[in-house]
Order: sequence, then C-alpha cells, then structure tokens
Amino acid sequence: MIQARLTIAVLSVLLAASLRAEIYELPPEGYDVVGAVATVTAREEDALIDIARRNGLGYHDIVRANPDVNIWVPGEGTEVILPTRFVLPPGPRRGIVLNLAEYRLYYYPEPEDGAPAYVMTYPISIGRMDWDTPLGATSVISKVTNPSWYPPQSVRDEHAADGRPLPRIVPAGPQNPLGRYAMRLGLPGYLIHSTNRPAGVGMRVTHGCIRMFPEDIEYLFPNVDVNTPVRIINEPVKLGWFGDELVMEVHPMLESTMLDVDDQLAAADIDVDTGSGEAVELETPAKDPLTYVTERFIAVTDTRAGELDWGQVEELIGRSDGIPAAAGSRIKNAATSAAFQ
Repeated sequence: MIQARLTIAVLSVLLAASLRAEIYELPPEGYDVVGAVATVTAREEDALIDIARRNGLGYHDIVRANPDVNIWVPGEGTEVILPTRFVLPPGPRRGIVLNLAEYRLYYYPEPEDGAPAYVMTYPISIGRMDWDTPLGATSVISKVTNPSWYPPQSVRDEHAADGRPLPRIVPAGPQNPLGRYAMRLGLPGYLIHSTNRPAGVGMRVTHGCIRMFPEDIEYLFPNVDVNTPVRIINEPVKLGWFGDELVMEVHPMLESTMLDVDDQLAAADIDVDTGSGEAVELETPAKDPLTYVTERFIAVTDTRAGELDWGQVEELIGRSDGIPAAAGSRIKNAATSAAFQ
C-alpha cells in the first residue's frame, strides 16, 4: 500500500511537470541548449499575448519572433512561431538567474540524489529606463504570501501626477500590484513577485522589481527556498554548444543607465523598511553587440576549439529576435580557434 501511494505521488509530480513547457531536463556535457522552436495555429479569438502566455513566453518573445503578425488580431489560421528554444545563460547553473536582456528567469533546483537535474524558465518584466533593475549577485531572503505593498513616496507622487493617487499601504487583494506571492531579495527594495497586470509580463514596465505571470510564480514559489542564490545579468548575446555546433541567441541590447548592485545601491536613496528606492540616472558605457559575441566566444571555446561563421553572426545580430541558430562549429584536432587567426 505504501509503495502504491509513493508510485502515485511520483507519477503525479511527473505529470504536473510534463504539462509545463517551461521545465526542461538539463542537457548532458557538451550541450548548452534546451527546448525547441515550435509553431501553433492562431484561433479567431487569440491575440499574440494570449498565445505567448499559454506557451511560457512574454510580450517581446512572441512579438520579435513574429514581426509580420498583427499583435492584437493575428487572424484565425495564422501560423505563430513559438521561440521556445533557449541557450542557457553563462555562469553557474544553480539557484535563480535573471537575464534582463531577454526578460527571462532561469531556476535550477537542487537535484535529488540519483534524479536528473532540471531547469525551469519563465518570462519576466523588468525595471523601465528610469527604474533600472540592478545587476549582481544576491539571494532570496524571505517569501511572503498575500503581501502588502508600501509604495515609496516617488511612486506615490508619480501616481498622483497622473490622477491615480495611492495610499501609503496597499493591502493584499486585486488592487495590489504584487499579486499573491512575493520573494524578497537581499537588495533592499527589490522583489520577484506576481502581478495584477499580467499583460505587461515580458516588457520593461516595473519600478525595478521582477514581475511574473501569476500562474508561473504560483508554481515556482513553493520550490524556491529562502537563501537561494540569485544572479542578475544582462547578456543580450548567448552562445553555447549543441554537440559540435555553436548556437547563438541574440536579443536587442537594453538602453540602460544600469549600474552593478553595489554602485546602484550606493547611488540610490534606499528605504530598507518599506522596500523602495529612488530612481538612479547615471551613465554607463554601452557595449557593441560584437563585443558581447567576442566575450561569449572566448568563454565557450576555453576548453573546446571552435570557429564562428561571421556572416551568420551578423545576420543573427541584425535579426535580434531571440531565436537560437547555428553560428559556428567545433574545430576538431585544433589547439586554438581559427576565428582569431
């Protein structure tokens, strides 16, 4: 009887996971790519953002992958591309990784003994230009269900100027922009939270926090422990191996005044008690897309020689649609990459 209950429990977990396109088994050594590009047929009542949400994608994901499709009325029978193939972001595959340039969260849960390792990935909203989300390493320091929101004075002033005054405290409920779940980060004032405005997920619309679809954070929230590490990066170009193939994924570069965590917090007026901060506007030098390509190429060919097809690289940069494609290959029996010869 006990064995039967265990079997049913395991099957239930596997079934739940199989129904979520955002969960992938981590690939073996030599592979840095998960998922696959797919297509669906739009229904008469669909908007692109409806299709995106059903398939684990955000606004920019679906719009950039389908530049010739009407956002609000794709039209019944229209084939819609789902950019659900991802080059995993650079760096350690542990905890939460937020790649702002692609408006996406990756979560690497600790694998059980003897079980495969997985990655969960979800679309997010990030801070708008005057409220940049900072870069750097932090962690989840607390988790709250049905949180109250304490809007900072600057946000209250902004709302008042628009004729939408806010109280000092917004209690839990349908008017609370934090939604039902919030994970507070070690950066004062920054949260990963749900939202009462899901249409903005996948866009640059927040005051610096990370927003998720309500159903995504509802699934993620119980799986993330307090003290889980969080790494916030800005990598518009990702490059990784798929066997002997170098695969590149390119997103538009963020126009940003972004600083790293220490500099931004030092420059901002942070209110630790209310979890809020003032906007920071300091210039940081922008990289050229080819600089990102070169940096990522050097990193991924550190132990495996490869060469890039620079014509394909330029095409992918020109598209910047977030759809991964082959951009080079392994050089067998070569000590160094011919790309720099």
